[in-house]
Amino acid sequence: MNLTKKIPVVSKELIFQFVIITILFALWGIANDLTTPMVSTFKKVMPELSNTQASLVQFAFYFGYFFMALPAALFIRKYSYKSGIILGLILYATGAFLFYPAAHYQSYTFFLISLWVITCGLAFLETTSNPLILFLGNKETATQRLNLAQAFNPIGAITGLIMAQFLVIKEIKSDDYTQEAYHALSSTELASIRENDLSVISIPYIGLGLFVLIILIIIIFTKMPTTAHEDKMSVSESFKKLFANKNYKHGVLAQAFYVGAQIMCWTFIFQYVDNINHTFGLHLTATYYNIAAMLLFLSGRWIGTALMKTLNPSKILMVFGIGGVICAAGAIVLQGMPGLISLICISIFMSIMFPTIYGIALKDMGDEAKIGSAGLVMAIVGGALMPVLQGSMLDMGGPGFADIKLFGFIPEVNFSFILPLICLAVVAHYGYSTYQLSKKV
Repeated sequence: MNLTKKIPVVSKELIFQFVIITILFALWGIANDLTTPMVSTFKKVMPELSNTQASLVQFAFYFGYFFMALPAALFIRKYSYKSGIILGLILYATGAFLFYPAAHYQSYTFFLISLWVITCGLAFLETTSNPLILFLGNKETATQRLNLAQAFNPIGAITGLIMAQFLVIKEIKSDDYTQEAYHALSSTELASIRENDLSVISIPYIGLGLFVLIILIIIIFTKMPTTAHEDKMSVSESFKKLFANKNYKHGVLAQAFYVGAQIMCWTFIFQYVDNINHTFGLHLTATYYNIAAMLLFLSGRWIGTALMKTLNPSKILMVFGIGGVICAAGAIVLQGMPGLISLICISIFMSIMFPTIYGIALKDMGDEAKIGSAGLVMAIVGGALMPVLQGSMLDMGGPGFADIKLFGFIPEVNFSFILPLICLAVVAHYGYSTYQLSKKV
């Protein structure tokens, strides 16, 4: 493994291609975290929506990933990685521009369709870009290279959060009224506010669509390297080979659990902070702690990428998984700020998990990596399923977050983080098992 010190992470002749593809990692980070706050924003702008209807924003997003990942893999398998990226960017831009007519017609369904089209594009980009990054250099540094590219994803995520906060949340007029005052307005005033707020929501997406078009033009005129193993085995043979690969199957499972842990930790931090405020009489702002978690996530990814110059990626995944389990245990058992700090610190250890699992699961694959990539992207659906389970745990004792206390002192909102703990334990075990396997090679 010491050979990785002498092998460049990215070949000099492929640096430009690496930079352009890496920008795509930031692009889907922006879309993800620009969209997350839209659940509560749409509820404010369209108060007739139920909480279930408002949550369809996230459902549309995750369903797009699940729906399009396999078709994307089959498409790039038939054509090329570059073709997949181009189609993905076209879908991304199209979905973003659809926000304009959605705002004009004031149709919530139209907005959901727009988000779904964006995410179909993101499914193409993720299914294509991750394995392409693995090919842009020596296979010995493939996982390290993917971690480096993925390090720009949280930069995009932070950008998306900032855009949502300052371009949308602070600008909508619906938030200036109490619920009673809002309903007391005349129909003309309500119509004017809704028209303004829906236009505000659409503006950052339209701007993002324009930026995506610029990247699309650059990609069209950029020559991409021909990847190895273009022997085009049949689809059935690819599936058969993948299903026989335990390392890959366990990788898909680990990826689903990881994404579930990530979404749970970043979603239910708001309820965790609300409970602290209620219990200790504090006035903490959850958004700031969420941004802090993102910054730690970014730092952890850079640190993890640097460590991979000398350490086995599977070993790092195992250690980071154990660290995540310990922090999750702290978020469960500790009360107040110590517990919140533990919850935030989970992000450090989650940082390298997605790209590292991805790289390990697809290691030494040939043409079947294109189909294999789809399975790992489809595993993102874990982020749609696991939070529902955690939400049901919060409802165990009633509408509050501490209606019952487990073992006499652990509020239910704290105890609900047993689910991320279990998920991170699964990831740690995958790191351990693949590390043991690598020592036998």
